[in-house]
Amino acid sequence: MIMSRTEAAPDQARGDLITERLLEGLPAEAVLTDPDVTASYANDMASFCPAGSPAVVVLPRTVEEVQHVMRTATELRVPVVPQGARTGLSGGANASDGCVVLSLTKMDRILEISPVDRIAVVEPGVINAALSRAVGEHGLYYPPDPSSWEMCTIGGNIGTASGGLCCVKYGVTAEYVLGLDVVLADGRLMSTGRRTAKGVAGYDMTRLFVGSEGSLGIVVRAVLALRPQPPQQLVLAAEFASASAACDAVCRIMAGGHVPSLLEIMDRTTVKAVNALAHMGLPESTEALLLAAFDTPDPAADLAAVGALCEAAGATQVVPAEDAAESELLLQARRLSLTALEAVRGVTMIDDVCVPRSRLGDLIEGVERIAEKHQLTIGVVAHAGDGNTHPTVCFDAADPDESRRARESFDEIMALGLELGGTITGEHGVGVLKKEWLAREIGPVGIEMQRAVKQVFDPLGILNPGKLF
Repeated sequence: MIMSRTEAAPDQARGDLITERLLEGLPAEAVLTDPDVTASYANDMASFCPAGSPAVVVLPRTVEEVQHVMRTATELRVPVVPQGARTGLSGGANASDGCVVLSLTKMDRILEISPVDRIAVVEPGVINAALSRAVGEHGLYYPPDPSSWEMCTIGGNIGTASGGLCCVKYGVTAEYVLGLDVVLADGRLMSTGRRTAKGVAGYDMTRLFVGSEGSLGIVVRAVLALRPQPPQQLVLAAEFASASAACDAVCRIMAGGHVPSLLEIMDRTTVKAVNALAHMGLPESTEALLLAAFDTPDPAADLAAVGALCEAAGATQVVPAEDAAESELLLQARRLSLTALEAVRGVTMIDDVCVPRSRLGDLIEGVERIAEKHQLTIGVVAHAGDGNTHPTVCFDAADPDESRRARESFDEIMALGLELGGTITGEHGVGVLKKEWLAREIGPVGIEMQRAVKQVFDPLGILNPGKLF
């Protein structure tokens, strides 16, 4: 015990020094040091991702306060881990030992909404759903809609380049970020991008920060592109006797030039889990459920055309909604997927492999083989329209052997995705969970160049260390 206290003393003294310096430019209520409180900021929602113990948690409200944090961190050579709502699934927001956790959730103001310029200017802590509702009052639409949109923040969305259900038509977060204000590692404030519809001045530094997981700078303000509010979408559900038939329908829909606002697939494992949880009455014979939606001026006609393509691909039943209420009912199964799969064994690992649409069926069938090999339940839900799949491994975290098999199956799924010409992550980011796999995907030269970029922006290596590579 004497040795333990002696060893802990330098860490305690350093933590006290960090706190003292931070309080020189921050109000006391913005600096959290209680170990029980700081421990609650240690990690995001990912499994199998180590997390350290932060020395202090800071909740700034202004750009100047963020600058003070970074100047202090640079002076003291302290790592800084930026965080949003910690809904991430790759460990990208996990703390490192002795770090300053920089939680941006208090910077939650919508600074401007311009119907003429079709932009919104926001702080990083703005909740995605709150922004969507606010711009909706002006007849505008912010399309990126991660499944956690009621909790996740715009800053976190930018950090991971997140996607959502509507990406098949409207694209991902990166396509809506026009400009950023970023606090660099040394505390300087940098502005990138523009407010205009066009702009090609210099390198595209804005895109560089989108998806960088807080490793290059701290986003403190974002200029986001908006669209006119589309008509209310209508949804169609199609049941199939095989996953390959459902994926064939996806290929027919996309090859036919259709532009659905949503195109999602659920495999048989997921359908059964949802039935068990919510008693939705989906036929137990369903091997795959395909959901398609259109927000066009005449969505019923589009649904009819897509329904015919589903039948040609072998759909056993096609059910188009007649109104918004029926559409919402049809979408409930998809919205319940993760909750239902979590109920199977208590813990899940959610993969994020994206493959070409033409290889979607191969991915789902491959996951079935991997599940059988490891004797695990693995459900697949996918943004079928863009090939972004979420194989979800269900396991008992208290069982060491089952946990080992879960991790092995997760890795095999990523290897399968690369083999099929895909990528290890479509929207969740790399974080801690997929560092090894990023290296495999982009190769040694790619890693060398990315590290060189990191060195330019963060020569001391204090920004979110241990993430990406």
